[in-house]
Amino acid sequence: MTAQLALGTYRLRHAPSALSYAASAGVGWIDTAPNYFHGQAHNLLAPVLADHPRLGVATKIGFVTAAAEEAAVTAGVVHPGIRHSFDPAYVRWQSDRNRAELGREHLDTVFLHNPEHTALHPQALHYVLRAAFAELEAEAAAGHIGTYGVATWHGFTEHLFTVEILDRLAAEAAGTAAHHLRAIQLPVNLVLDTALTQALAQSGPIAEASARGWAVHASAPLHGGELPDLATPELAALLRGGLSTAQACLLAAASCPGVSKVLLSASTAAHWDAARTALAAPPIPADALRKVLDVLAPHEPC
Repeated sequence: MTAQLALGTYRLRHAPSALSYAASAGVGWIDTAPNYFHGQAHNLLAPVLADHPRLGVATKIGFVTAAAEEAAVTAGVVHPGIRHSFDPAYVRWQSDRNRAELGREHLDTVFLHNPEHTALHPQALHYVLRAAFAELEAEAAAGHIGTYGVATWHGFTEHLFTVEILDRLAAEAAGTAAHHLRAIQLPVNLVLDTALTQALAQSGPIAEASARGWAVHASAPLHGGELPDLATPELAALLRGGLSTAQACLLAAASCPGVSKVLLSASTAAHWDAARTALAAPPIPADALRKVLDVLAPHEPC
């Protein structure tokens, strides 16, 4: 089954109009963060979200933006100059601020954003994550959030944590295996192909999260917009004939076993319609994905 197309906002241009069109075209989910758009993402998106109350929303906690620093320091939840924090006091404060800025009393999912930015040894990072998870469990118990997760770029590949470790830390934080950590977000594409390759072998974080019933959100499916220029029509034909290079590469990410949502920053109606057309096609078979990855492997940088 092909993953659901969702609107990612990291590299999005003209965010309100893009969100308005995507929502009217049937998108059911948006992913954002308070540090996107120079700290203005939530405020820019809030008016459109108000017009689409059923739209699922995921946002993040971790980065301390310049716009939020003064308020956070005044509130006593960070020290001046801190740019990233999972301190429980900051997690609670940022959760409240996220809901206020987005105009939502309840957020569907909140991710701890890029734990690798803490620059901590894994054992110390695990302690920090457990404490942050405990605060997010409290937020879930209060009805402020539905689920929480970890959004990472390198955390799994740099062996800072595994899905098994995250599961254990959340259970310790909640005091029960029935915790609210139910999602991970990581890059899935034909360039940063580790997660995709592992998933095809039924291993790695995507397979482990999916086996637990967690949502897996694939970020950067087009490698920050670079993949359509790096790939070739011949590669697209190997993936799925009749699609453009960008469409075929997007479908490849959406066909990754275990991925539930693909986050695409489509800024125009034409790009969004092309993406919807691509993901309406049947998933690319695992054997075809393996063949393409084998073709690409000799050309990847060391």
